[in-house]
Amino acid sequence: MATENYGTLYVCATPIGNLSDMSERFIETLKSADIIAAEDTRHTLKLLNHLGIKKPMISYYEHNKRERSEVLTEKLKSGLNIALVSDAGTPAVSDPGEDLVALCHDEGIKAIPIPGCCAAVSALSVSGLPTGRFCFEGFLTVNKQGRKERLEELKDEQRTVIFYEAPHRIRKTLSNMLEVMGDRNISIGREISKIHEEIYRDKISNLIDISDTMKGELVLVVE
Repeated sequence: MATENYGTLYVCATPIGNLSDMSERFIETLKSADIIAAEDTRHTLKLLNHLGIKKPMISYYEHNKRERSEVLTEKLKSGLNIALVSDAGTPAVSDPGEDLVALCHDEGIKAIPIPGCCAAVSALSVSGLPTGRFCFEGFLTVNKQGRKERLEELKDEQRTVIFYEAPHRIRKTLSNMLEVMGDRNISIGREISKIHEEIYRDKISNLIDISDTMKGELVLVVE
């Protein structure tokens, strides 16, 4: 249960490309927050400048999240309100934030979501694959053996499976999927909501040869 005198952590989903996707509530939350905890303060500064907002920022990213979580919770316990943002999309979903939110619950600090963009759900919605039941895997490990082992664990999964992937690994990942999971339907969302957005939908085998042309951020939705 949240303590009344504590501040609130607002978990704010940022645009994944198109700045028009920002909600009025998101903008008002940034304006009213005492501090903004950002994955990359330089990136977030550009967003704040675009909105004409000036706020003190604290960096909160993968390699300092444990120590910064303690710093941020102390500020929240002093009554300050903090907006948590990542570079793009929803914090704590394949982005920093999970540790901080968990600590807030442990300390009796309220955490409120400010909904917005999530690349995984956006890609799923236009995949043409079953959406009633799905699981999110994020990024596969770069370790060759570990990647194959994880795919082996997922090959009998009955739900639609969503992955994130980097362009320099997409060919290898698709080849591994074909080898381990078989030639099933897949949708690949590239640069969702950005200028060069594309949605590919085909069998895995048919997309391997053109995968070298897939640049930018990729979301794989697998049958």
